[in-house]
Amino acid sequence: MMTGNDHGEGADGRPRRALVTGVSSGIGAAIAEHLLRDGWAVEGMSRSPPTFTHPRLHVTPVDLLNTEAVTEALSRLPPVDALVHAAGIMRVGELGQPDPDGARMMWRLHVEATTQLVEHVAEQMSSAGRIVLIGSRTAEGAAGRGQYAASKAAMVGLARSWAMELAPRGVTVNVVAPGATDTPMLKDPQRASLPPKLPPIGRFVKPEEVAALTAFLLSDAAASITGQRIFVCGGASL
Repeated sequence: MMTGNDHGEGADGRPRRALVTGVSSGIGAAIAEHLLRDGWAVEGMSRSPPTFTHPRLHVTPVDLLNTEAVTEALSRLPPVDALVHAAGIMRVGELGQPDPDGARMMWRLHVEATTQLVEHVAEQMSSAGRIVLIGSRTAEGAAGRGQYAASKAAMVGLARSWAMELAPRGVTVNVVAPGATDTPMLKDPQRASLPPKLPPIGRFVKPEEVAALTAFLLSDAAASITGQRIFVCGGASL
């Protein structure tokens, strides 16, 4: 059990520190803003700077597709209490329309970078650390999104395996799996051939809704939740 509280403060009265990737926009930005409101200190990683600033926000510009650059960036960061890997990309294409470069990018970002980040932070995390990976409902499979689905499904397998390994230390690992979410990625012209489907609730998921669940999973109240994939999909999984 954590010895702080659910609002970003540790046992010593100092803010808990979270490493959040993809803070420049979309879900990553929403998560960073939510945590900052809750009193966390946030170490952000993204290629571009976010559109907001905060005294407890420090952003390291880095391309997560570059293994060496990520290693260097991680070496300069202080220990963190939590990791939220929110950076993601989508490239679409049906069978017979291969995009090997896009497939490699997705695997690098969703699987290899995930492993690199978790291996770094888990080693230094104290008991009751928190790891949340932003996956996708598409990991269940979707026409025209096979390579994306595969990379996000691999993320689930990693998370469940790590959850088993880290549970004795009190460190939790979970996947938040959004459905179609109103972010810049939703409007990416590289996925124009396969537009997103509106969920049954009649609107797209809001980034703030994904952020709220993520923040809960980082809290004391979520100490017994680990190895889970939780959908935020507006009923798309029904």
